Amino acid sequence: MILSPAQLAQVDRYKLLIGGIVPRPIALVSTISPGGHVNVAPFSFFAGVGSNPMTLLFCPANTEQGTEKDSLRNAKPLSEGGTGEFVVNIVSVSIARQMAACAEPLAYGESEFELAGFTAAPSEAIKAPRVAESLISYECKTTQVIRTNPGQPAGGNIVIGEVLRVHVRDEIINDRLHIDAGLLDAIGRMGGPGAYCTTRERLEIPPGRGALGK
Repeated sequence: MILSPAQLAQVDRYKLLIGGIVPRPIALVSTISPGGHVNVAPFSFFAGVGSNPMTLLFCPANTEQGTEKDSLRNAKPLSEGGTGEFVVNIVSVSIARQMAACAEPLAYGESEFELAGFTAAPSEAIKAPRVAESLISYECKTTQVIRTNPGQPAGGNIVIGEVLRVHVRDEIINDRLHIDAGLLDAIGRMGGPGAYCTTRERLEIPPGRGALGK
């Protein structure tokens, strides 16, 4: 089967993305509005960008009406009316259900922290709070927002942020800064509503020719 995205409905294009790009790590993004209201929401279109400077991104799509989601409204730069900062909190199995609850479409200004029972912990370099229950959190300063289809329903937005601080629970990291994947127990997003996977089964494959036994 060969498909042309231009000939497909938006919902079908979305199915091809979430069904084929799996598993996807989940960014539980906490932000604060210019008025001081806190927000937290999950995004599985999320990735690291590079380590010099330490940079990551997450992608909040527009709403069905073409408007910005709360996380984007808050995280976009000061020059665009936002606060220019956000925190990416990594999702472990232990907080999976609370994370999923944060996808509830609340009115702007209502707190998902309260709905999900998360604890808002103070960050060090920015005003946006961390999720205390997360084992790893990245405090970020927004450096750029790229809009692929501004003002349109489901239009994509790439929020790029420089990491200013990393919070890691002592028990999951060693003195060489290696994070124990088993103790982190992160989950990934699969295709379809409510579909997730764990990272408990792993395999080791050497890079390059060694992967082929040569």
